[in-house]
Amino acid sequence: MIESLLVANRGEIARRIIRTGRRLGIRTIAVHSEADAALPFVAEADEAVCVGPANPAQSYRNVEAILDAARSTGAQAIHPGYGFLSENAEFARTVERAGLVWVGPGADAITAMGDKINARNLMAAAGVPVAAGTSEPAADLEAAVTAAAEIGYPVMVKAAAGGGGMGMGVAADETALRTEYDKVRAFAERMFGDRSVLIERYFPRVRHVEVQILGLADGRVVALGERECSVQRRNQKLVEESPSPAVTPELRERFLAAAVRAGEAVGYRNAGTVECLLDPATQEFFFLEMNTRLQVEHPVTEYVYGVDLVEEQLRVASGLAPTFDPDALTPRGHAIELRVNAEDPKRFLPGPGAITTWREPSGPGVRVDAGYVAGNLVTPFYDSLMAKLIVSGATREEAVERARAAVAGFEIVGPKCNLPFFAELLENPEFLSGDYDTGIVSRMR
Repeated sequence: MIESLLVANRGEIARRIIRTGRRLGIRTIAVHSEADAALPFVAEADEAVCVGPANPAQSYRNVEAILDAARSTGAQAIHPGYGFLSENAEFARTVERAGLVWVGPGADAITAMGDKINARNLMAAAGVPVAAGTSEPAADLEAAVTAAAEIGYPVMVKAAAGGGGMGMGVAADETALRTEYDKVRAFAERMFGDRSVLIERYFPRVRHVEVQILGLADGRVVALGERECSVQRRNQKLVEESPSPAVTPELRERFLAAAVRAGEAVGYRNAGTVECLLDPATQEFFFLEMNTRLQVEHPVTEYVYGVDLVEEQLRVASGLAPTFDPDALTPRGHAIELRVNAEDPKRFLPGPGAITTWREPSGPGVRVDAGYVAGNLVTPFYDSLMAKLIVSGATREEAVERARAAVAGFEIVGPKCNLPFFAELLENPEFLSGDYDTGIVSRMR
């Protein structure tokens, strides 16, 4: 097993990784920006190194500073968490060239899945369902118009290098396409340094369902069930649950088989997620993207399958067998995750500030993965996520009931907070029925 681990991230995911590292007897090293010096993850690591000012480009995305921290502390391995450098293939290569262990998939798999057009083509060749769309970038506006006419409106205009719900626009007709094409290209160049866009079929009513995969040290790829991620605002997830209330046993079998094929197609190792769109009317699903990292919502899978995914990542990176029997994966119960963000609960606009009160709920089936405590400052420099509230139960109904009580018992004073939104959602008939789609939040607003 790896003996020392540098966590190249911050907040709740850094604390999460450090917690498992401590349980396994691994020495952990935190890197942090000047703005994050007082956050809990810094104190909880065995060592901590400041890698730069608040600007992520000068700290959490500063490759040289992170590698210097690894060298100076004698770190054996680097875990990137999610976001920042987690899906940067060149960083993965640089880590390995430095003689360190990269706790994640190989750089080639990251590269293959990082370009959405290349990923679509690879998945289609592997027999994974993909929606109608372009097999190469739409070189100019007229090429986009031609492609959209062949696919049929409405269409999605998507940044080829994008991810995480960023760099997308919907066009209901040619006039809208002309506007969205220019808008998405400009955004893609600014955010990703790549103007390439693809055109895909757009589903007006769709569910967002993903499958957790794990590429084992022996070369096998296994699937640890699916997660429902349809409660979203601006294409960004707010709530996830497992199993999906929309997925039947027969559909689950097809989902998991397709996800395993996707992983096998790129020789996948370590944890990853195959994201799909599900048409509830036809029960058809289509590949959306593969996230070559640990997902924010991984705890719901941990509850349902009884595994610690961070431990499994470390075991794969160490060349060890998993703690579970890959041939006897059995889900149990139901789990729901609520992303507690520093944002107003109506328009979801960021609302950073000093935390004067922080009281977490507790009880059977309640877990809080938090990045902050009372007295900390939520700054505007990073994602608004403050904590993840995860609940589990024997049934979905029990999990929902525990979620209601946990939301009511979670007190945060200082920054704006979206807990009131979750209280509203957990009483919403559409959500309670399980028959909802990615438009549920817009219908509530």
